[in-house]
Amino acid sequence: MLSQELQELRDTKGVVEQDIARLQQEIRQINDGLALLVQSPVIELNTKHSDQIAWNQMIYVEEKSMHSDYQISQINPSYCMPNISYDARWAENGVTIAGGHGEGDKLNQLNHPVGIYVDHDLSIYIADQQNHRIMRWKLGATHGQVVAGGNGEGNRTNQLSKPKYVIVDKLTDSLIICDNGNRRVMRWPRHNRTSGEIIIDNIDCMGLAMDNQQVLYVSDWDNSEVRRYQLGEKNGTIVAGGNGKGERLNQLNGPCYIIVDQNYSVYVSDHNNHRVMKWMKGAKEGIVVVGSKQSRDDLVHLTSPRGILVDQLGSMYVVSGDTHRVLRFQKNITQGNVIVGSKGQGEQANQLSRPNDLSFNRYGNLYVSDLGNNRIQCFSLQK
Repeated sequence: MLSQELQELRDTKGVVEQDIARLQQEIRQINDGLALLVQSPVIELNTKHSDQIAWNQMIYVEEKSMHSDYQISQINPSYCMPNISYDARWAENGVTIAGGHGEGDKLNQLNHPVGIYVDHDLSIYIADQQNHRIMRWKLGATHGQVVAGGNGEGNRTNQLSKPKYVIVDKLTDSLIICDNGNRRVMRWPRHNRTSGEIIIDNIDCMGLAMDNQQVLYVSDWDNSEVRRYQLGEKNGTIVAGGNGKGERLNQLNGPCYIIVDQNYSVYVSDHNNHRVMKWMKGAKEGIVVVGSKQSRDDLVHLTSPRGILVDQLGSMYVVSGDTHRVLRFQKNITQGNVIVGSKGQGEQANQLSRPNDLSFNRYGNLYVSDLGNNRIQCFSLQK
């Protein structure tokens, strides 16, 4: 992944000293974690150079020997959170990294971007809902690339209809897409991508997640439930909700975005109940993490929550689309704080309009799909 990022830097702007310092810091962090498992550094950044040779022609990532009995497991989570401290702060002003050129279907435009997925190479995949396509926006690019759909609205295998969400399945090198308008979930190859295949049908899909065992989780808005699907399975198993639409602890009402943690607990943004629920593996009822059935514009309650994430310290991040902001709730603290979007609805750099989803890159920078402004905003981690 580091080698791929270096190639991206070479292609766009070349490698400079700041890039090298950043990559070396990242490698130190990786080695610190891997050393616990293999008792020795695993990779290093070689910067063999002279005054006559450009660094960006000589840098490469070298793999070092590891224990013979150690194998890296195939881990494929739908999101991977960086370490974020309790006192972290983000820039008040965001930077537009995709879209931002008005509503439209050109390659530098978006039309109602909803779900987003930030890849390890810092490319961002966007469910471009009203353009019926999935876009990939590379780091630093001025325009995106259509990687799924883009052939008009329809139900052929080379078309999409109002896609809501997208994740990358690393092991099969494919995209998994909530093709909401067609009531189906599709798998779309990232290479040779002229069309996809239907893997789940007859489902009002709103959100997707994948755990580290290659198991897919899908939220179903109509049936107020979340199901888990083993590879190749068509019917799935209910893991949250499934007891009709309602506000009891064993019910959901409008399950939207979902995430799955390393313990296989499922977090659900329970949109119409104005709360985020946690369903532990095998549980018959969920636990209210934040919010309640009441919708209020304060820092305790939620209003129609959408995108959610949980960091390694247990802090919950929630997109409150109707109040045009992103909130952070630290573990065991009922009152949240606004981390971006504190200036009300608008199109300025410090404002959002009907935000929908969020993601972090490995440096802790926050990405938000700013639906009402047809753009993706990035807010840099300041501390």
